[in-house]
Amino acid sequence: MILAVDVGNTHIMLGIYKEREILFYWRIATRRDRTEDELGMLVKNLLHNSHLQLKDIKSIAISSVVPQLMYSLQRMGQKYFTIEPLIVGPGIKTGLNIVTDNPREVGADRIVNAVAALELYGGPLLVVDFGTATTFCAISKAGDYLGGAIAPGIEISMEALFDRAAKLPRVEVIRPKQVIGKDTISSMQSGIVFGFVGQVDGIVRRMKSEFDTEPLVVATGGFANLIASESETIDKVNSLLTLEGLRIITELNS
Repeated sequence: MILAVDVGNTHIMLGIYKEREILFYWRIATRRDRTEDELGMLVKNLLHNSHLQLKDIKSIAISSVVPQLMYSLQRMGQKYFTIEPLIVGPGIKTGLNIVTDNPREVGADRIVNAVAALELYGGPLLVVDFGTATTFCAISKAGDYLGGAIAPGIEISMEALFDRAAKLPRVEVIRPKQVIGKDTISSMQSGIVFGFVGQVDGIVRRMKSEFDTEPLVVATGGFANLIASESETIDKVNSLLTLEGLRIITELNS
């Protein structure tokens, strides 16, 4: 079995794969000060609750945008699983041809998403990931990673609004009944939800104009379903896209 670990700035996604089938997956909060023992015991408990044991895991693949956690994650694999984790980065086989000006700058999460989307859907593609940042990745028909765009994520924008506007409360991110809000909360929800829908559709349409062939648009991340339900440009939602990419990369490097 494969333990796939996707470390984002806000959450860590963990998934257990048996061959190509995902058996279990979990989402936990990202804490940059976690030790290898905290991580090891946390994963051990998650496995135990799913009737699995540490010895059932034969490979560990990690994608991370949080450098502070990399040592603890690597030590967790060594200490609790007796496994040297596969860490997505330079020197790892991905099958992806990155044609940006500086390929080393491309985040591991974006690479893993692109690998999964190409395997599952084929190119050309646009991948939109609703994480701490909202990222847009463009992949050609031939499988070249062309580049993309990075925008502030929904939660970052909400926190900035709450912190900088004294009278505005924190609100739940849900679709309001109508665009014209009748109170402060519904007005904020309208601005957040439909504002990000407009952002996504605007950027995607501009990116599509730079393709020769119409790309498929795939969304992933925590708010993918919400935004996709209102979007005019998102074709598919795959909330486990990054974990799928880690599974594929593990197979490529085995």
